[in-house]
Amino acid sequence: MSRIVLKLSGEAIAGPKGTGFDLDTCKMVAGQVRELVEKGTQIGVVIGGGNFWRGRTGTEIDRVKSDQIGMLATVMNCIYVSEVFRSVGMKTEILTPFAVEGFTRVFSKDLADELLKDHTVVFFAGGTGHPYFSTDTGVVLRAIEVDADAILMAKNVDGIYDSDPAKNPAAKRYDVLPIQTIIEKNLQAIDMTASILARDNRMPMRIFDLNEENSIIKAESGSFNGTTVTV
Repeated sequence: MSRIVLKLSGEAIAGPKGTGFDLDTCKMVAGQVRELVEKGTQIGVVIGGGNFWRGRTGTEIDRVKSDQIGMLATVMNCIYVSEVFRSVGMKTEILTPFAVEGFTRVFSKDLADELLKDHTVVFFAGGTGHPYFSTDTGVVLRAIEVDADAILMAKNVDGIYDSDPAKNPAAKRYDVLPIQTIIEKNLQAIDMTASILARDNRMPMRIFDLNEENSIIKAESGSFNGTTVTV
């Protein structure tokens, strides 16, 4: 693959703590991304905000404001992880769909394309910039806009199952799964809006457990334990 967008869940970069940042986990991610960059792969990164805040769960306040807090949580995550990437020798830039003066640059396709061609790792923070859309939708949108070959989606579970493996020990993992099946069965591993957007724009995904050894490198090459979502 020449260009990919990597999606990291907020919980994944929090490590065993589940909240905040885990430096060892972020360094592990940075090492793998650097290896891919050094071989010429152009990489964008989207990080969820669940290690700090999920908009849809902030029921005590207005949903729009709650989602805005979630967008800012993704900005904080990208600032931290991008600095870890820089510490191991990579160039990084953070783009947001809204102005965060002094912290990020405003997203445009042309700017993102220019940076990626220069082998700068581009962090797409702030989701879509609008409430009611998840970072799953944000990563599919950005991947389509920058003409990525695929999305690599790193989670705390090794793929998509026919039921929740935490609740059902007999849950079956799909090795290959058409995006249309995810939509028809309403599988919860990927947001429905993101699934429809990926289907309509033919954007494939590979879903895997971040915590497996060299998981990102293996997912990029195709020799990974997880689920390939076809379009």
